[in-house]
Amino acid sequence: MIFEKVAKRAEELGINYLVVASNTGKTALELYKEASNKKIICVTHHVGFTGPGIDEMGKPMREKLQQLGIEVYTATHLMAGIDRSVRKQFGGLYPGEIVANTLRLFGQGVKVGVEIAVMALDAGLIPYGEDVIAIGGRSNGADSAIVVRPAHSNEFFATRIEEIIAKSPRER
Repeated sequence: MIFEKVAKRAEELGINYLVVASNTGKTALELYKEASNKKIICVTHHVGFTGPGIDEMGKPMREKLQQLGIEVYTATHLMAGIDRSVRKQFGGLYPGEIVANTLRLFGQGVKVGVEIAVMALDAGLIPYGEDVIAIGGRSNGADSAIVVRPAHSNEFFATRIEEIIAKSPRER
């Protein structure tokens, strides 16, 4: 299981911060079972991602995660936001989406890991200049984990993927 690998590697490397993508909170809870001794930051889809005004993580789950010491961060995605809106309205491809599609060469989970690590850093939820482990995946759960030293979004290309612990399985 990916969370066992993450917990083991975090201990080996002395990493204290784990950033996980979780829209409903279930993936964050699974990670907590394996790594409750680490600081866990859960990054969700922005409100409205699946439809106007819809928040995929209900208030009871947010409260449960916070009671466990898991910080929940909901914000516009680093590599989407206004670029995606312009593409939908006018067509074309824009810088954020080019970066996202380039990272997807390593799988959706690796792209998500980079994105949420930078978002968490920009929000002040993880320390600057430290490696963290970021966990992402596709819509059906976590399948990728990376050791990453994120840079702030305004210096995005200083971000470094130091190690791939696990990546999305082959798609055929």
